[in-house]
Amino acid sequence: MKKIYLVIGFVFGIIGFTTAQSSTKTDVPLVRQFFHEKIDSSQKLIDKWDGTPDNMFRPSDNDELNDRINDALNNQVNQLQDYIEQSKLSDNNDKIRYLRGLNESLQRFLLGYKYQKIKSSTLIELIAGFKQCMLLDEKKESIFPEIQKHSFDAADILVNCYGFNDNEGIDESKDYLLLKDCTDHPERMMQVLSLHPDLSYADSLIVVAAHKRPDDLYTYAAASNKLAERIANNPDSLVQVIAHISKMSQGRLYFPFLDNLMLHKISFEEIESALKNDDKYYSLLVKTEIDYADRVRRRDTPLSMQAMQTKLADKAKEVYVNVINGLHESPDAVRFKKIENLSPEELYYLAVMTEDEIYTSSYTHGVYPFIWKKMKTTKGADSLLLSVKFDHFRKWIKMAANYNTLDDFLKRMDKGNAQLLMKAFVNGLERSSTLEDAVDVADSYASITDKDIHDLILNQVQSNLKQAQQSGNKKAADIYTILNTLFLSIDSTNHIDVAKTLGIPPVYFMPNKSMRNDSSKIIVQQFFYGDKTGKTDFINFLGSFSNANWKITSAEKWVLVSSTKGVPVKIYSNRPLDEEKDLDAEAQAALCDYLSSNDLDPTMVIHRGHSYYLNSTLEQLDNSAQLVLLGSCGGYQSLNKVLSICPTAQIISSRQTGSGTINGPMINIILEQLRQGKDLDWPILWKTIGRVVSNHEYFDDYVPPYKNLGAVFIMAYKKEQMNEDE
Repeated sequence: MKKIYLVIGFVFGIIGFTTAQSSTKTDVPLVRQFFHEKIDSSQKLIDKWDGTPDNMFRPSDNDELNDRINDALNNQVNQLQDYIEQSKLSDNNDKIRYLRGLNESLQRFLLGYKYQKIKSSTLIELIAGFKQCMLLDEKKESIFPEIQKHSFDAADILVNCYGFNDNEGIDESKDYLLLKDCTDHPERMMQVLSLHPDLSYADSLIVVAAHKRPDDLYTYAAASNKLAERIANNPDSLVQVIAHISKMSQGRLYFPFLDNLMLHKISFEEIESALKNDDKYYSLLVKTEIDYADRVRRRDTPLSMQAMQTKLADKAKEVYVNVINGLHESPDAVRFKKIENLSPEELYYLAVMTEDEIYTSSYTHGVYPFIWKKMKTTKGADSLLLSVKFDHFRKWIKMAANYNTLDDFLKRMDKGNAQLLMKAFVNGLERSSTLEDAVDVADSYASITDKDIHDLILNQVQSNLKQAQQSGNKKAADIYTILNTLFLSIDSTNHIDVAKTLGIPPVYFMPNKSMRNDSSKIIVQQFFYGDKTGKTDFINFLGSFSNANWKITSAEKWVLVSSTKGVPVKIYSNRPLDEEKDLDAEAQAALCDYLSSNDLDPTMVIHRGHSYYLNSTLEQLDNSAQLVLLGSCGGYQSLNKVLSICPTAQIISSRQTGSGTINGPMINIILEQLRQGKDLDWPILWKTIGRVVSNHEYFDDYVPPYKNLGAVFIMAYKKEQMNEDE
């Protein structure tokens, strides 16, 4: 039960001893009433965080777990408050300290849970731990033994709350947690050391970081502070090499070769010579990356693998892809002159390392066909993958599928080898430390048109699922269960409700209500660009809404199109002003500021422009978007960027060519459905759009939300992990 206090004009800070009655009839001096009220308030805030202020906090689908969490939040916290008031071992200052500490613990839990940094179940051990720490502290004993019993998240809250600041075990407890943090989260090791360079075990952790997080050690070694000095004085040979490179003027360009420098496979002089020419340096990066990939294949992970791939991607983009992208309006002979002397392997890495940057035409007209011009005709396409040791081969297959070159690629090799390759494509997805490989497989499936390959992949997924279930491999079972569900759902005769089966938001439709804001209005933001195409599309857009159902209102830098009947729909579109003077960018920024300052959060965002403008749109994308339409060429390659901003957004995009003759009618049909208050039923709506655009030659390149399998996979996997955590 909650405590009920008799409030008598309390002003905190004025000492008085008027009392109020708690649920256990304990007298509560007015000087401590404030702290009890703060605790009660925190309990209510946590209770409301599941979206329902009903005195029940239901963070999971597990009723038993919810009951235990609520018992901790309500009964046990209340009992702690009563115990503090009744305790004979604590004076007034101690009681205030414990009450304040208890409230801080609840607040820190809420903050961590709100930002998905800690699990809801942490609250159970947090309250239990607080009670035991308080009992030890009352007896002037160290809380360290209790801290050791708990998870990092619960223990971290306990040692940093006000209640135990003066405990004799607090310093030992904090040191213990710092070491535990570094051990459990190597990625935070150098950050912890930078804040605590005098830790007794800092030298040992520096050596560990050199072997596990060399990139991080390099960054901190390059600084001029106490930690950098400690790194420089560390006697370990690897630490010494990293420290030496970090002090070089071009150290970042040498660092990717760290492993081969340590193994004496390459010298500083050889790298210095390659640095004099971009082509030679890129070639050396590719050669070393293939060497590292071969080591990975033999289960030997190079120390500087991440640094190598980062630098390789940077150089691929900076030296080559940006150039051929920028010449998109030039003849092919001019546009692709920069890459004509690259080897097939070097061209391969241009593709797989610049997935988000390379233009559709740069891939389909340049990199992809140039590879086969350079390949010896007697060799099959699988020899390309063999020559790069199958490094990033899933990314290559995914891009080939998305750009409709996969069939061509597979036909360039023996049929048996093609089948083995596609089996390997879906095998071992659980071994990756990220979801990237599994997402690539999911993304590719809907793009593959060959029925035999389709069936082969599905059968292999089902075989892997069965094996994972038999061996008890939970991660593999989760991955292949989701993929199996998604792949089967592609065939409508299987009647699979993906959202219901996987426990995620709707995939096959967008509820009209989900598109409305608190005022029941649908806010749409449309990004136009000031080139010739953008200006034409803008005029056509306004012309298509010149009817009785819509009203057009003009402003200096944008136009508002509002519905006059049905659901209030407001479409804000910036004017496509002169791009050469960046006036279109100014118009977009002004519109974004206007929407933000007036709390007009767009739930639909539309990109109207070429692919080279897409990054600009995504940089301004509001996380309120529920539906995102990428009308440019190759927008499909940017799904991950969109989902990193709007995790549950439904996305429409094109694998290859985006066309205004498709985008215009598509937008009109979608907005009309919303104006009429109808849900967006994607399978039905997609057929309607296809008929309206007369099944335009580019329409098959467009991917509706329910076929964005990579995006759906990410949502489903995260949901599964949340359920398991709870």
